[in-house]
Amino acid sequence: MKFVRIVILIGLASLALGPLAHRGKCQIQKASAARTKAVLLGTGTPVPDPDRSGPSTAIVVDDRAYLIDFGPGVVRRAEAAALRGVTAARPGNLTVAFVTHLHSDHTAGYSDLIFTGWTSGRTAPLEVYGPSGLQSMSEHILQAYRVDIETRTNPNGPMRDAGRFPDAWKVNAHEIKAGVVYKDDKITVTAFATKHAMESYGYRFDTPDRRIVISGDTNPVDEIVKACDGCDVLIHEAQSVELLPKLPASIQSFVAKYHTTTEQLAELARKAKPKLLVIYHAISFPPGIALPDSYRPALPRMRCTRRQEFFRTRSARDIRENS
Repeated sequence: MKFVRIVILIGLASLALGPLAHRGKCQIQKASAARTKAVLLGTGTPVPDPDRSGPSTAIVVDDRAYLIDFGPGVVRRAEAAALRGVTAARPGNLTVAFVTHLHSDHTAGYSDLIFTGWTSGRTAPLEVYGPSGLQSMSEHILQAYRVDIETRTNPNGPMRDAGRFPDAWKVNAHEIKAGVVYKDDKITVTAFATKHAMESYGYRFDTPDRRIVISGDTNPVDEIVKACDGCDVLIHEAQSVELLPKLPASIQSFVAKYHTTTEQLAELARKAKPKLLVIYHAISFPPGIALPDSYRPALPRMRCTRRQEFFRTRSARDIRENS
């Protein structure tokens, strides 16, 4: 049966999608002749792990980058990618973004994306696409930074120099529904409904040489299978069936309703048949992380090291061996 390659990513990584090969290390890979790259800027969760920024992915086609989600650290990780050769991800170049849902771990970097992108050279307003509530969130962020905007754009402000673009702090927020939500000469972006604790969407990116699907946070849904259907890359969240029983009951219940376990992802991948499966947004608790008080009763059993692989479960092996 068809072999599915799996990558589990916890840090900044780039998948240069030429011949799809297994990339087990969390580091930037050398670009191939392919026009499309998927750059994992952040793969973390609400857990404040200093080694993992909040969820954010860039789909790079030629010299243009399209951002999905903007969790904590997104701008710094984008600059790190630029310094490693992905110049399209430079903060000033990020002009189009999509958000899967409005949970804080996926949006806490929004103001940084708006204003650091502006002061780093963005020349036009930021175009952002996402679920209901995005317009209000955008307006309130801009209002919160009103003093910053005014002091940078007044007659004595640094953004009034020749060659600057003083109106590029603006945001055009587009609240979407399922279907094609964006198209240009490089890419077509299709949103599909997912199942999370609020209105949420996954996205399919069709480029001249690749089809990439990103789940966002979701319980397993048929829409992901339909969107992928043998896609080149499926980037999907997963929560370890090994770790889940050690979490508080309220977390277990939330995961059961609104997230995907490794066992469920194994079944979904058998149906979707991606050429490359990338697992992200997985909960782990490496040494040194300060946990919420509600986690502390399970603390001795939950600590892990970076070398422990929570995803080495029967179901994960089934994906590799039986798909």
